[in-house]
Amino acid sequence: MALTDIGIRTAKPQEKSIKMTDGGGLYLLLNTNGSKWWRLDYRFDGKRKTLSVGVYPEISLKDARERRDAARKLLADGVDPGAQRKAAKATRAALNANSFEIICREWLENKRSNIEEAQYKKALARLEKDVFPWMGKRPIAEITAPEVLAVLRRIDARGARYTAHKAKSEISQCFRYAIATGRAERDPCPDLKGAIPAPKTENLPSITDPKSVAELLRAIDGFKGTFVVRCALLLAPLLFVRPGELRKAEWGGFNLEKGEWRYFITKTKTQHLVPLASQSIAILQELHALTGHGRYVFPGRDPQRPMSDAAINAALRRMGYDTKTEITGHGFRAMARTILHEELHIKPEVIEHQLAHQVADALGTAYNRTKFLKERRAMMQLWADYLEKLKAGAQIIPLNIDVA
Repeated sequence: MALTDIGIRTAKPQEKSIKMTDGGGLYLLLNTNGSKWWRLDYRFDGKRKTLSVGVYPEISLKDARERRDAARKLLADGVDPGAQRKAAKATRAALNANSFEIICREWLENKRSNIEEAQYKKALARLEKDVFPWMGKRPIAEITAPEVLAVLRRIDARGARYTAHKAKSEISQCFRYAIATGRAERDPCPDLKGAIPAPKTENLPSITDPKSVAELLRAIDGFKGTFVVRCALLLAPLLFVRPGELRKAEWGGFNLEKGEWRYFITKTKTQHLVPLASQSIAILQELHALTGHGRYVFPGRDPQRPMSDAAINAALRRMGYDTKTEITGHGFRAMARTILHEELHIKPEVIEHQLAHQVADALGTAYNRTKFLKERRAMMQLWADYLEKLKAGAQIIPLNIDVA
């Protein structure tokens, strides 16, 4: 007799598992623990086989019969339903392995060692929030330009245009990684050029008026925070390197006798040399007594790691400066670039080399860490002397000094 819903619901487990048949090879296996499994017995190529159909009550009697009928139709067409299921499962596994999210996480993890940890975390958070929920499970080779555009427009619609462009760049990089590893054939992102308007660029805030710079320097002098952060604040305007380069500075790169700091710039993949003015050397010598036994010039709470990337900006805010509208750790670079050129009349190419900007010269030669070294040494001492007098309140008369 065919099974009924009420008969299945009221069936009680026995000392041994029992089969409750429904016909056509379909039966319900009632186990001793009370679980109820649908099974389908069939023959293919003369061999007896069993196919799992699901668990009751998740799979109802009606559902089980429909699955039985579908399997018998496959048999009538000469297809083994068990083999067909395994093939479909393998296909799904292959598609999942090549999903956008899987490949994107793999790409980002491979990139992790070459970028700032904060940059890695921001990129991952952006992808998890704005991209993966809509594209993550899609096979990367099947994603089209309109799909990417829909994701970008969703970000742009909430007023985050800059984030939309960052997401587009990261999506494109992921596709290029997939192409390089043989899991995609093309990147659809170039097809979207101009689809999202360019964001309005805003320069990071900086102080470039000498009078205001003098006030900032005096505020730094009076900073009441930790000695390590105070030294970092004192050196930031003197060295005007990128904030990440300053906070991750290692004692191994310094030669205080020669007055040099050498290090590798991850951003530009170049070696860089910073001539040290006498004022910078004095600060570093005093700091060396405290942190010179370790790796980092500015260690964090954990001596094995550099100080936080937010430490400088936090210190500036503590001194009363708005890091959104007045000055940031990065703003010391713009300060130096502007005043060195406009007030001290240093030639732009000397300044740009000290800023480690990859600007080719007239012959097309790329950045060279030793180029203009003599002029840069003179410039760095001139700059330190200028800041010292500015802080002291001396009247600074711009001189047309040629150090290039």
